[in-house]
Amino acid sequence: DSYLNAAAVIGAARAVQADAIHPGYGFLSENADFAQACAAAGIAFVGPTPAAIRAMGLKHEAKAIVSAAGVPVVPGYMGDDQSPARLAQEAARVGFPLLVKAVAGGGGKGMRIVHAPGELAEAVAGARGEAENAFGDGRLMLERFLERPRHVEVQVFGDTAGACLHLFERECSVQRRYQKIIEESPSPFIDAATRSAMTAAAVRAAQAVGYVNAGTVEFLMEGGRF
Repeated sequence: DSYLNAAAVIGAARAVQADAIHPGYGFLSENADFAQACAAAGIAFVGPTPAAIRAMGLKHEAKAIVSAAGVPVVPGYMGDDQSPARLAQEAARVGFPLLVKAVAGGGGKGMRIVHAPGELAEAVAGARGEAENAFGDGRLMLERFLERPRHVEVQVFGDTAGACLHLFERECSVQRRYQKIIEESPSPFIDAATRSAMTAAAVRAAQAVGYVNAGTVEFLMEGGRF
């Protein structure tokens, strides 16, 4: 009834004649409907456009968009056919170990590691149930599981005139239960050539959705490849 109540937040902004709303992190900052409601009220939403939030809100759609822009993505299956037979077929194509992942997920919810074909059905059922409870969306995707990856992310910043730049990278590999504990910049594990290629790819990803304001493009690295 307070910080998640979009109508109340906009009502408060109108009452004090605010020009803009900064939504903080998580929650309303990732809510396209709230960004749209701000625009409708004539109040600047300090964040990306509603279209960009929607485009990047679902993992499978986001991966398809950035892949088309030439950004490298982890191999996997992101299709609409969620039948057990199709998932088993795609799992064999992607190869094991693989990750069953909720398309609407985050924070490690709706995620299962599968090491062999016989584990797939149970992992799918568990991930789907968890995703439906946490996000109201039980759709899943499959992704090659990287055994010992590094998590490196790039800070990007876009303006409303179509320009976008990067503000270099952060090393975020120290995690507990998929939650980052330490962020270090610059990453001590990448060389200048990788840094140049990765930051350029991050800018292409942001431009692919017309991203406005500050954002993060997250990469996995394994064996020098991102």
